[in-house]
Amino acid sequence: MVRTVRARRAMAAMLAAGAVTALAANPANAAPEGDWHADLSTVDGDDVNVRSDGGVLSLLNDPANRKPGAIGSQGYLLLAEQNLGKPVNRVSAAVTADAPKGTAVEVDVRGKLNAHDWTEWTPAEAGAAQLPKSVSTVQVRVGLVSAVDGATAKVRDITLKGELGPQTNDVGAAAAALTYKVFGTREGLTGGTTANGHVIKSRDHFVALPSRRGLAPKNTGDYTVRVCRTDNSRCEYAPVWDVGPWNTKDDYWNPSATRQMWKNLPQGKPEAQAAYQDGYNGGKDEFGRKVANPAGIDLADGTFWDGLKMSDNGWVNVSYLWTGSGPTGVISTAGDPMNVRSSASTTASVKGLAANRAKVIIECYVEGETVTGKFGTSNIWDRIGPGHYVSDTYLQTGSDLPVAPKCA
Repeated sequence: MVRTVRARRAMAAMLAAGAVTALAANPANAAPEGDWHADLSTVDGDDVNVRSDGGVLSLLNDPANRKPGAIGSQGYLLLAEQNLGKPVNRVSAAVTADAPKGTAVEVDVRGKLNAHDWTEWTPAEAGAAQLPKSVSTVQVRVGLVSAVDGATAKVRDITLKGELGPQTNDVGAAAAALTYKVFGTREGLTGGTTANGHVIKSRDHFVALPSRRGLAPKNTGDYTVRVCRTDNSRCEYAPVWDVGPWNTKDDYWNPSATRQMWKNLPQGKPEAQAAYQDGYNGGKDEFGRKVANPAGIDLADGTFWDGLKMSDNGWVNVSYLWTGSGPTGVISTAGDPMNVRSSASTTASVKGLAANRAKVIIECYVEGETVTGKFGTSNIWDRIGPGHYVSDTYLQTGSDLPVAPKCA
């Protein structure tokens, strides 16, 4: 085994992440016993289209955050991680806000499973979020939505409380990520802004799903999909940076027990597909618009043209990687996506792309061609999918040693 110890890996990751990582290096904010209050006074680089005036949170109503055909404006405040010091599986949220007609305040919660991975975002419906696992660190996202131009809710306080109760929605972690065949459409919209604040560039690499439950914070791949042509000849690993198409509360990959809307549809079937093919909901989306295609995922231009080599909208196989289990790593390049190879060699055939910041599951590793990458020099290659290999020197894993077993 040839390996240059990557002692600088953790430091490089800190520098790449900037101030956010520096803050996270300290233990997460410690919550007092009992309730705690959301800090609504600080808006920074990981927040989207919101402002705070004297601790009162509201929308900026920036037209750049309004896509063609979209309903009104949206934005969110991403709060710091909160260390509760005890396991909880339920977080209650009491919101004090002025919310004119056509506006809404949405509180979502996720729990930290380990040093790298999170549960899916869970809406605090009826004032509480029931997490799928017991955790001791949580993060809260405060979303603001307006269907009326110029109107915004004004949030004055959010009181939160973590509790441990019966685990009513524990669906467990699958050994393999959930995978469904859905219709994919090209998003385009170069120069626009995604739901997580990313400004879309030419031939960009990300996807959109019709639910905020799998929306990754800006510049992260916390929620990543593997999207492939139906013959699996080309795939791309891409982060979820936008919400759509059609719906915003259709986490169709989840079972009915936890699906936010459209609970009577089969797991894996997007509402837009049911509306288009079967006339479900009168053939309309959650906003009452006539559904013009069965799309369950939007693909950024680079993912569409370069990753999958698609020339027209069509059916794709999508794996929602955060629903699987196993060690993970974050693709870390200078910015461009990297080639995914069919074996552990830079001359092996290219099976697709892995976008910068995509978080992938590492199934196992092999020894192959020695490569010098962002994290040193090594002959270790990680298998991140069936017949998909990337050099370990481009994966941020938090370790200088392989984090997965050797491939059989």
